[in-house]
Amino acid sequence: SFTLPTKPSPGAGSLSFSKASTGRFRMAAVRAEAVDTSISPRVSALRPSKTMAITDMASALRQAGVPVIGLAAGEPDFDTPAVIAEAGINAIRDGSTRYTPNAGTMELRKAICNKLQEENGLTYSPDQVLVSNGAKQCITQAVLAVCSPGDEVLIPAPFWVSYPEMARLAGATPVILPTSISDNFLLKPESLASVITEKSRLLILCSPSNPTGSVYPKELLEEIAAIVKKYPRLLVLSDEIYEHIIYHPAKHTSFAALPGMYDRTLTVNGFSKAFAMTGWRLGYLAAPKHFVSACGKIQSQYTSGASSISQKAGLAALNLGYAGGEAVSTMVKAFQERRDYLVRSFRELPGVKISEPQGAFYLFLDFSSYYGSEVEGFGTIKDSETLCMFLLEKAQVALVPGDAFGDDKGVRISYAAALSTLQSAMEKIKDAMSLLKAPAAVQ
Repeated sequence: SFTLPTKPSPGAGSLSFSKASTGRFRMAAVRAEAVDTSISPRVSALRPSKTMAITDMASALRQAGVPVIGLAAGEPDFDTPAVIAEAGINAIRDGSTRYTPNAGTMELRKAICNKLQEENGLTYSPDQVLVSNGAKQCITQAVLAVCSPGDEVLIPAPFWVSYPEMARLAGATPVILPTSISDNFLLKPESLASVITEKSRLLILCSPSNPTGSVYPKELLEEIAAIVKKYPRLLVLSDEIYEHIIYHPAKHTSFAALPGMYDRTLTVNGFSKAFAMTGWRLGYLAAPKHFVSACGKIQSQYTSGASSISQKAGLAALNLGYAGGEAVSTMVKAFQERRDYLVRSFRELPGVKISEPQGAFYLFLDFSSYYGSEVEGFGTIKDSETLCMFLLEKAQVALVPGDAFGDDKGVRISYAAALSTLQSAMEKIKDAMSLLKAPAAVQ
């Protein structure tokens, strides 16, 4: 039998036994040492996604009975097209519920290769394609695979909130390249050339852009490519997740298709946005084999392959036809109608600067002329965050402040919501903005 002593023994902190005079063993008390609760410096340096934080806040308010309209998250309101959903259902019924190869099923990778050839003019083999659990995972793995501590990742602003944090997670330094609304938030070649150093490892381009909806014309991409070509270490990550959500006359150009860029470009795309498949979590990377192999190593130790069911659904999506066929074009027409409505409506607000989006489903509006405004019962509108908090409180509309995207002058509005919802939100926003005691410049 064992008994606990009333006093801790001299080496407390480990389990020990001492033989008592009675011949029985006595268990020494275990004293709990203080737990080291420190977190990895790389993780501590990360900032949580403000987009997700505001979306969660809006959800909590709705659950509490406050009728908040959420225009923060970039999630299409459409259902996944029926033929895609049916393919997923059939995958379950047919028993396609086991692990797939780490890089993705061969049939899906072949279909992706066909898509890239037909739509983007890019020739890849299946071993140059990696299927992952969403485009976000593809980008993260690409950054981890090619960047080392001390490297620099060049990111035009406004940027998707996750790009700088992905760079930090890899131990690299994000270098932000500001753009101007007067240039439709497009990176100037001379701005790029001015920041490149021997540490520059990766340039991230997103076209159509989140959060601005800007689309890079081929001529501008060619100028950027001419600069990139001068620096052997510099690679380009081309985020093309919004490729099919584009409005005439804008046209999409894959960076890897430009002369001399194939060998140094990592192209990321996926199914979430164009096919309304956000919850299916399916994306892919296409690049030279050695880059894809490196990303595959990470994935093999991280998550392994993507969902077998989602991959069957993704195959069905690619079989809808060129650029997603009628199912995608119908959604794009609705997005364009919503864009046109919001652009007209915000042009009626004095002092608001607008760059009309050419793709994606976001408006990035410059509200900075209202900064300094006094609001009775609220206080001063100091920046994009206080403006968004004001609109959440007074208009009950959730938007994302521009500082999350590297440009504090702006506010991002997602119009991936029904037109009727946007109309209700617009009325509330206009009513709230009328409460502002605006600076003279706006009056």
